[in-house]
Amino acid sequence: MRGCATVIKEVLDIPDALPKDLVDKAECVIVFPAVKKFAVGVGGSYGRGAMTCRTGDDFTGPWSAPTLMALEGGSIGFQMGGQSTDFVLLVMNDRGATSVLGSKVKLGADASAAAGPKGRTAGASTDVVMQAEMLTYSRSRGLFAGVSLEGSTLRPDNEANTLVYGSAIASREIVKGTIAVPSAAREMIDVLNQRSPKNLSDKK
Repeated sequence: MRGCATVIKEVLDIPDALPKDLVDKAECVIVFPAVKKFAVGVGGSYGRGAMTCRTGDDFTGPWSAPTLMALEGGSIGFQMGGQSTDFVLLVMNDRGATSVLGSKVKLGADASAAAGPKGRTAGASTDVVMQAEMLTYSRSRGLFAGVSLEGSTLRPDNEANTLVYGSAIASREIVKGTIAVPSAAREMIDVLNQRSPKNLSDKK
């Protein structure tokens, strides 16, 4: 989880990279640090990371304790060219958050995902942003860009959650805000609470 903190802090520090208006509208943020392609030519990849959501029934509160996540799939390998790559996913609405927290989802099929726009502000009304449940980004060799993860699968890493929290707790329970943030995740949550304390979407 400390790797997740490093990635999100460094990405937020890159000028004109992750649009502030999209971060402020996101309900959840998922970070996968140092995802590696494990079989040359096969295109398969496996990443472990963490997902935090804004607490409260309407996802407008402070950032939650993280649920650990796994990213698997064929298309990631082709994007990476064998390099270690960081991925940042913004979950933009309730439907996206609910589907990811509930079970394994295939991006592009079970949940709509699009390569995220870059810039100081993204023009959050663009068609891509309005329609996607998730916006996906990658950073490799210092280059940060929107990237398509269509065809990859995303799921809660229940085994890892049990190790961190000491018992089997459902992902949606972890992010409700009633569970204390583990010490290893504090830096990640602190960074997000400092940089994007409020949900500035159109929710009333």
